[in-house]
Amino acid sequence: MNNKNQLKKKIHQTELQIKRLQNHANNTSVCEDLYNSLILQKAVLKKQLEELEKNPLLEKVKKLIPRKEKLICDYFS
Repeated sequence: MNNKNQLKKKIHQTELQIKRLQNHANNTSVCEDLYNSLILQKAVLKKQLEELEKNPLLEKVKKLIPRKEKLICDYFS
């Protein structure tokens, strides 16, 4: 639970930094690079938060139950 809160706090801090840099991103290449790296960092943090929120037992059950995949030809029959 503590790890989730830390990730949420980091995401919030990254969003604040992105908002501050948003106006200056087009001015210099350094600001643009920093802005892009913050966007990537935010995406990584969100993905880590999603992974923490997943239920491992439910994921194992999903892997065991086979899904019937639809083919394109199934739509035209």
